[in-house]
Amino acid sequence: MKTKIFFTTIAMIAFLGLSNSTFAQTKWARHHPRRAEVNHRLANQDKRIDYKEDNGKMSKREANKIHNEDHQIRHEERAMASQNHGHITKQEQKTLNQQENHTSTQIKNH
Repeated sequence: MKTKIFFTTIAMIAFLGLSNSTFAQTKWARHHPRRAEVNHRLANQDKRIDYKEDNGKMSKREANKIHNEDHQIRHEERAMASQNHGHITKQEQKTLNQQENHTSTQIKNH
């Protein structure tokens, strides 16, 4: 009887340990540094577009066009992350940063 209780206790501890590590990995993926950097830049660019539009330095049409490009980059980032357990690779980050650089230049030039 004691052996059965011992093995049941060990099984419960192992199960709880595995479920906690799975939760930690999911939480970590959501806040992965490469994803956070890309998404922070996108949010900052959205603010820059809105600021220029609000101050008359960019037309609504131009702002919508660049917002749509930002939306496409964000969509691509999510698609990349979904293929890699919530992470993006360094190469994917580089690709996204190049796209963001192009968008940033468009914002600056308007």
